[in-house]
Amino acid sequence: MSASRMTSETPLAVVLLSGGLDSMVTAALAQEAGFTVHALTVDYGQRHKRELESAARIAERLGLARHTRIALDLRAFGGSALTDAIAVPKGGVGEDIPVTYVPARNLVFLALTTACAEAAGARDVFIGVNALDYSGYPDCRPEFIASFAETARLGTKAGVEGAPFTIHAPLQHMTKADIARECARLGLDPAWSWSCYDPTPDGMACGLCDSCRLRKKGFAEAGIADSTPYKA
Repeated sequence: MSASRMTSETPLAVVLLSGGLDSMVTAALAQEAGFTVHALTVDYGQRHKRELESAARIAERLGLARHTRIALDLRAFGGSALTDAIAVPKGGVGEDIPVTYVPARNLVFLALTTACAEAAGARDVFIGVNALDYSGYPDCRPEFIASFAETARLGTKAGVEGAPFTIHAPLQHMTKADIARECARLGLDPAWSWSCYDPTPDGMACGLCDSCRLRKKGFAEAGIADSTPYKA
């Protein structure tokens, strides 16, 4: 982090920017709240690489102060349809945790984002998790976010020296329709972001994976057009 950044009059926050709709809205909300935003994107070997391009586009369009992309290839572990040779489910959102769950992903990513924040002198971390219209991933729940904040306090130099991190999850209790409305209110183009887990060879969103279904449902319920092209 440059000296000029550290002397900025506005507080610094680090946002976990996946390139999806939720992370885009979260980054814009952090800006709206008055933070200088440094975004962190993780290339974890996901099959939907398109979201990495979207993260870069979002960072540029929002004029974020800094955008860091790091590689952490979770294909070495596998265990998920996003990082292994497992078909992405297309039958609809079910009750059980789906095979698109990436083991401990948000736990790992929040640790990385907090490390980035501590190195930069930031004490605010933003993540776009949602616990209402979502696929049931355990690392999106409010109790996980609260628990991680305590872990970060106990496991960092900043935390033990009395400067703990605040973990912001501004979309935590929003529906996808609420998030779509925030996207429109903030003047964001939905097509800057990418949500589909299984893009078609011609670069369209499949329209049938859980992520596509939840996104389409949210925009439809909000009565807002989604400029993203869908195959189905």
